[in-house]
Amino acid sequence: MTANELIAFNADGVYQTPNDASNWIGRTLPTGVFYSRFLWNVLRSSQLASKGRYDNQTWAKSSFRVVQALESVGVSVEICGCQHIRPLTTPCVFVCNHMSTMETIVLPAVIQPIRDVTFVVKQSLLEYPVFRHIMRSRDPIAVSRTNARDDFKSVMQGGVERLARGISIVVFPQTTRSLAFDPVEFNTIGIKLALKAGVPVIPVALKTDAWGNGTKLKDFGRIDPSKKVQIAFGPPIEIRDRGAEQHQQVIEFIQQHLSRWQFDSAAS
Repeated sequence: MTANELIAFNADGVYQTPNDASNWIGRTLPTGVFYSRFLWNVLRSSQLASKGRYDNQTWAKSSFRVVQALESVGVSVEICGCQHIRPLTTPCVFVCNHMSTMETIVLPAVIQPIRDVTFVVKQSLLEYPVFRHIMRSRDPIAVSRTNARDDFKSVMQGGVERLARGISIVVFPQTTRSLAFDPVEFNTIGIKLALKAGVPVIPVALKTDAWGNGTKLKDFGRIDPSKKVQIAFGPPIEIRDRGAEQHQQVIEFIQQHLSRWQFDSAAS
């Protein structure tokens, strides 16, 4: 762990939630306690962002507070593979599955202290009350999800420009959040962006269903401490030819981790 990193990885490069991270009140009322802490964090961050005072370091710290809020209500977090990010001499494209709201909230705590990063996000996130100030300050690439051709153009142009400035990009190639991983729904936009920019891809497997999807407000679902949060970063992949083989490597990395995590969960 470098001096700037917030998450304390062990000698094997793995982070595990400490046994004493939760408290009785949080375990008793996990959803209510978590959202009270989360919304206070968002309000404070939004106020800073609206005044132009929400920089990279502040973003990473506010993201880390969300990790701590999850842990305080009994959610266990495991992160591995960050040793694949640190040695990179160029920015990269992180290609991830998309399971819940948690990804865009928590990943900055892991990645940003190591290298500058931003996201490809839905345009609607830039228009959310309060939250829009935070997202706009992060210089994301916004897509509409209604016009595939325009979205592709936005990601290619905006992604290459940011990568040229040394900013890595997080891409969720699935069309929507899903608890099940379907390779058919996992498009190649991250591979194509990396190929065009001449940078590697880092595959990322995510199990974040502890943060459920809501019925009325999709982003605010039930917090389930019985489900472990697991994040795994893979080795960098250099894109060759048209990237078909590398796209399959990313899919296999994600599938293997999700299958293993599901087996471990069922066995425990």
